[in-house]
Amino acid sequence: MMREAIRLNMNEVPYPPPRRIIKAARQGLENLNRYADPEHLGCLRRLLAGYAGVPERHVIPGAGSNLLLREMIHVFSKERKVLMVSPSFLPTVEAAKQFATKSVSIRLSPPEFDLNVEMLMKTVREPSLVVIDSPNNPTGKILITRETVERLTQNVEVLVVIDEAYYEFSQVTFADMVADHPNLAITRTMDKAFSLAGARIGYVIAGERFASAFSSYDPFLPQCSLHAATEALADPSYVMRNVCRVIEERERLLKKLDGLGAHVYSSDTNFVLIYTGLPAAGRRFRDLGVLVSDLTTQLPPGFIRVSVGTREENDVFLDRCMKILKDHESKRLFSKNHA
Repeated sequence: MMREAIRLNMNEVPYPPPRRIIKAARQGLENLNRYADPEHLGCLRRLLAGYAGVPERHVIPGAGSNLLLREMIHVFSKERKVLMVSPSFLPTVEAAKQFATKSVSIRLSPPEFDLNVEMLMKTVREPSLVVIDSPNNPTGKILITRETVERLTQNVEVLVVIDEAYYEFSQVTFADMVADHPNLAITRTMDKAFSLAGARIGYVIAGERFASAFSSYDPFLPQCSLHAATEALADPSYVMRNVCRVIEERERLLKKLDGLGAHVYSSDTNFVLIYTGLPAAGRRFRDLGVLVSDLTTQLPPGFIRVSVGTREENDVFLDRCMKILKDHESKRLFSKNHA
């Protein structure tokens, strides 16, 4: 049994980056008395543009995609209504609460968690900032299509931000639309598939309206993070290996949970959404040494989000599921009666 609590609550990839990237991060320590070199920042921007397949002028790096999302909401919500989905990425929700004069959420209701596109279109008939995470956190579901993005961006008074934090797992992107849609922006992160959560590197693929507003934005990247990110992008082939390992383990986890009678949702990310039927499920797992994300503040009681860990970590999680099942003779865990 593992001594420390297993972290399956942060959507981290459990595999460390290659040693060459760790070595590069350590080299950054040698320059801790200096601010990041503008040329090094320019190199990172070029590498990000090459990775995303977009012109360099559309790329804005920053210290984490959550901070970039926060900044966009801060800048663009002054004269616009902010429209989001619920549930959604919590830091984005909190930013909207803090900065937006007016905000609206479109509910994603269980069990399908589909986005009502026609309701979305009716809600953006006034100047709006639309922020949608796709795949969605915490449902793991792709919410929006190219057709819907086209419809939204036809209105020049509507600014659209798609958070693609889990792009490497879903392989669904709208980055190629940015050049022809000045009111569209895509946010991404190197936290997940790149195994660089500790480096906090994010970036925006920005249409002209966003790029212009952020023309003087300074990313303030730490030396270690900058060195790690540039080395990772110099040869990102390991990312797909990460993705394949996570997906393989995710599908094994889904199969095992299904065998336990779990109501578990399909996912295009590195996490899964589970309905347990227990309002205190998050606490129960924590007491047994496994940290999962309790979604009580966003979804009906009983929903948890579980990151895909290593095989060993996932086996411990499954073992704790069995223990909780055994402790509940009524077999209410994983009840499917939640609609």
